[in-house]
Amino acid sequence: MNNEFTKSLPLSKFSIWDKFKSGRKLVSFNLEITARCNSNCRHCYINLPANDKKTSAKELSFNQIKKIVDEAIELGALWCLLTGGEPLLREDFFDLYLSIKKKGLLVSVFTNATLITQKHIELFKRYPPRDIEVTVYGVTKDTYERVTRIPGSFDAFMWGLNLLLGNGIRTRFKAMALRSNVKELSQIAQFCRKHTKDYFRFDPFLHLRFDHNQERNKEIKSERLSPQEIVTIEKADSRRFGALKKGCDKLIMPEAQRINCNHLFHCGIGNGSFTVSCDGYFRLCSSLWHTDCIYDLKKGTLKEAWENFVPKVREMRSDNKNFLEKCRKCPIINLCIWCPAHSHLETGEIDKPVDYFCEVAHARADALQKV
Repeated sequence: MNNEFTKSLPLSKFSIWDKFKSGRKLVSFNLEITARCNSNCRHCYINLPANDKKTSAKELSFNQIKKIVDEAIELGALWCLLTGGEPLLREDFFDLYLSIKKKGLLVSVFTNATLITQKHIELFKRYPPRDIEVTVYGVTKDTYERVTRIPGSFDAFMWGLNLLLGNGIRTRFKAMALRSNVKELSQIAQFCRKHTKDYFRFDPFLHLRFDHNQERNKEIKSERLSPQEIVTIEKADSRRFGALKKGCDKLIMPEAQRINCNHLFHCGIGNGSFTVSCDGYFRLCSSLWHTDCIYDLKKGTLKEAWENFVPKVREMRSDNKNFLEKCRKCPIINLCIWCPAHSHLETGEIDKPVDYFCEVAHARADALQKV
């Protein structure tokens, strides 16, 4: 990594941040209230054992979370996502959820649904969430538990999901396209679309571990599909491929392709939302864990992070010629998931091309060109 990132650069007259800062208002925020999970999914970038006492001891307390929520509301937040790990593992989940709802925020919850009980249903019916988003790893016991590696998890998942759906709780679905479930992906899509009138999405990109655990990263990479396999499953899903044809075969924002711009961040991070880890680290997006891009809320305020720290991160630049020539000028950027956050997780550097991402983008471009 070059020294450019460690400097506190003044806001440049020509900064892309100028486009964001005038209308930059906080709308939503994500709270990772735990990194612990009762599953042990092969592909997961964050999960730690449910009974991990060391991790549990580092988690923000109810009062610390309440303080962050209060500060976010003062900054204009309207919507909060509770996620993890598995957020229902928190013993004070009911108190946290109720406290946030009573402050008038829209609240979403990401869960694997295996811990849903009638008590949760009563809470959600009395204080409805904006939505509950459930990850579907498989629709058969063998496939589901091949991913989670927890015996009995499929039955628990189905029980919890049926409680949600049977009681009219607004439920959305998502899935990860993995080596372990790819043969069942079409059935997963059918299952999800059958049970929701809202939306279903699947993601073929598996992010590496936030804690840089090398053994777990090897597992994640072993679950990744090849570029051609990703294109094949996307083409097989008419809605997915239709969206690619509609919005990603050309630059959505042509002005974002700045040949002479060396700013790292051309996305919308820090423009309306932020993420807080279970131990209190503020990030502009959930994947951005570079040391120069995190702010410890235990030692400062959310207002300071939002108003002063975010602009400094947005102003980061690169002098890596390989990155500037290969990625910054790339005409198919919309088909690639490269970003500084993913670059850091993949390479340890915030401005380095990632061959796998590039290969997927070009495979997508070839498929679209043939269409």
